[in-house]
Amino acid sequence: MRAVPDTGLRLVLAEDHALLRAGLIQLLEGNGFTILHAVDNAPALEQALLDPDADAAVLDVRLPPTQTDEGLRAAIAVREARPGFPVMVLSQYVEQLYARELLASGAGAVGYLLKDRVSDVAEFVDGVRRVAAGATVLDPEVVAAVMARHRDEPLDRLTPRERDVLGLMAEGRSNAAIADALSVTEKAVAKHINSIFTKLDLPIDEDDHRRVRAVLAWLHL
Repeated sequence: MRAVPDTGLRLVLAEDHALLRAGLIQLLEGNGFTILHAVDNAPALEQALLDPDADAAVLDVRLPPTQTDEGLRAAIAVREARPGFPVMVLSQYVEQLYARELLASGAGAVGYLLKDRVSDVAEFVDGVRRVAAGATVLDPEVVAAVMARHRDEPLDRLTPRERDVLGLMAEGRSNAAIADALSVTEKAVAKHINSIFTKLDLPIDEDDHRRVRAVLAWLHL
C-alpha cells in the first residue's frame, strides 16, 4: 500500500451536498489532511472557524440558509479576524467578483477553484497545499475569463510574454512550474517577473506579497 504523506494540516470543510462533502472528506484525509470540522450550513461554519486549532478552510461559496454567498462571506470574515488565514473557496461557476473580493486584502493564502477541478485529485490537493503555504491560486477558467476581458485593453506596459507569466502567477504557479509551462528557463521567468514588478510600480518587498499585488493589479482591483 502506498504511504500517504502527512501534511499536518487541520481543515474546516464546508459543503452542503452530502455526497460531495463525503467525497471531499475521503479525498483530503486520504492525502494526509485532518478534517477538524465538516459542516453543511453557514451558522455551523461560522462556529467551526472559531476553532483555534484550524490551520485552513475549504469552503463552498454558496451555503444554506440562502444559497447565495455565505461561504464567501465567512471566508472574508475569518481572514479579517485571523489575517492570512488560508482559505480555498469552491464554486460551481466562474464569478470574477468572488475572486476579486477574496483577493482584496492582498494578504495571499487564498484560492478560488471550480468544483469540477476537484476531479483532478492531484491538482486540487496541490492547490490546497499551495494556499495553505501562502500562495494565491485561481482557477484556470477564472484566469482565462480575465484574459478574455483584457484582450482589447491589456496592461499596456506588459509584453505578451509578461502577460502569459502573470496569468500563470494568478494560478499560483511557482517559477519552476511557469518555466515548464512556457518552455523557458527559470532564470528567464525570474527576469519576466522582475520586469512585471517594475512595470506595475510594485515596491521592493517579499516576492510572495508582490506576486499577490501583481495579480490584484491584473484583476483591476
